Amino acid sequence: MGTNGSTMLEPLRQGLPPLNLAAASDAASCALPARYEAVREARQFTRKTLDQWDLGDRFDDVCLVVSELVTNALRHALPANTSRLTAQDPPVRLHLLRWTERLVCAVRDPSDESPVARDSDDFSAESGRGLFLVDSFSDSWGWHPMAGALSGKVVWALFRLQGPAGRTVPGA
Repeated sequence: MGTNGSTMLEPLRQGLPPLNLAAASDAASCALPARYEAVREARQFTRKTLDQWDLGDRFDDVCLVVSELVTNALRHALPANTSRLTAQDPPVRLHLLRWTERLVCAVRDPSDESPVARDSDDFSAESGRGLFLVDSFSDSWGWHPMAGALSGKVVWALFRLQGPAGRTVPGA
């Protein structure tokens, strides 16, 4: 299910805190189908990957963010007619990249539209708080249009990881 997808994440070179994609100690990626069950598949992929990377203690926060990013891609970024999408062109793709002190979750989708954060003051609303949750549970997040032959965008969230002796590394 997972593949190395760093070539699809070229746009992450701009706008993120300095990250060398080639220096990522681990990278995993999975294609997600255009159906809401894909959110569950993304959570399962994230659990398996974080466990392999010995980051299971970060699962709750990372899983919440992954769920929101994938849900947003499925709900707002897919064309009305997803039947024309092929297996060679998966509509949504989840990427997880780990450096010593950082973890990036990135979701690629076919839309060129920017993600829209809604007003977070209305906590009684049943939807619209996804990016507020991403902002609350990750250390930073953003998005970039895809470059080259790939259309769409990548929405990413960054998590700082514990450094040596269990401390968070400043500026990481």
